[in-house]
Amino acid sequence: MEKPSQPEGPSPALFFQTVNAYQQTAALKTAIELDLFTAIAEGKRTPSSLAQHCEASERGIRMLTDFLTNAGFLNKENSEYTLTPECAMFLDRRSPGYLGGTIEFLVSPSLMEGFNQLTTAVRKGGTAVNDEGTIEPEHPEWVTFARSMVPLMKNPANWIANWVSQQSLHIRKVLDVAASHGIFGVEIAKNLPEAEITALDWANVLTVAQENAEAAGIQDRFRRLPGSAFDVDLGHGYDLVLLTNFLHHFDVPTCETFLKKVHGCLKNGGRMITLEFVPNEDRISPPTMADFSLVMLATTPSGDAYTFSEYDCMFRNAGFSHSEMHDVAASNQRAIITQK
Repeated sequence: MEKPSQPEGPSPALFFQTVNAYQQTAALKTAIELDLFTAIAEGKRTPSSLAQHCEASERGIRMLTDFLTNAGFLNKENSEYTLTPECAMFLDRRSPGYLGGTIEFLVSPSLMEGFNQLTTAVRKGGTAVNDEGTIEPEHPEWVTFARSMVPLMKNPANWIANWVSQQSLHIRKVLDVAASHGIFGVEIAKNLPEAEITALDWANVLTVAQENAEAAGIQDRFRRLPGSAFDVDLGHGYDLVLLTNFLHHFDVPTCETFLKKVHGCLKNGGRMITLEFVPNEDRISPPTMADFSLVMLATTPSGDAYTFSEYDCMFRNAGFSHSEMHDVAASNQRAIITQK
């Protein structure tokens, strides 16, 4: 008679998966640098042909591709590799959804250093990388961000532009705060031929936004406003202000001070659109939004992933009347529409 199976006890699997997660990051980064995924998509499916194309050793390619297969990026049959559907969409350089370039920012030295010193950041309550982290004036990493993150931001930029168009709002003057690559303002200008975009960011970052405006053919309606958002004169009479991935860098009092400045530059009845990682009120769901708070702890002095109720309170304290939140499809962010 067989003995009844014993219930499984606690497993250390999660511990080892987490401790070794850096290996997957390194393997993915290496595959992107070798352009391995595109080579497989082009029909080079064996270690030998991949090694020749990628100018690497056959032994190294075999070990890398087997690891990526176990990680879920590749399929393997006999000795040939193919891309998974997700990999084909996001890691084949020829795909319009290619995200490989984002790794230049996502694993950049300044971000990684923040996590290398995370214990100190937890004890301190803010970044251990100098006094300002990534909010240091004219931080060079924001040029990297601007050049690499457009594919990831294109979908929310289209969502915002479509929302504005569908509301039949009379939009002529738009202020894009921390414009970075400029894609949010660019998409609005493409949808609304009368819209004029003022892009605010550091001068070195705005060169990237200018390039994207010229590529989109809207340079005649695109103006650069270089400097700190807290210090420059924003102007006045805006119909719409875009606050995309900006407020999460700062504490609540700093956000409210800036929001009062935004309130003053908007027309009566004007709107502000905030795009952010906005977790639910439990602060642990959805995980992709809630976990962003740890990024802010590691890389900024006092930033956070704020909940909608926290944003709504900030906006009201700054003088705004009403806010509503929308999920942005195919994105790990949410948009908050606020009216003056």
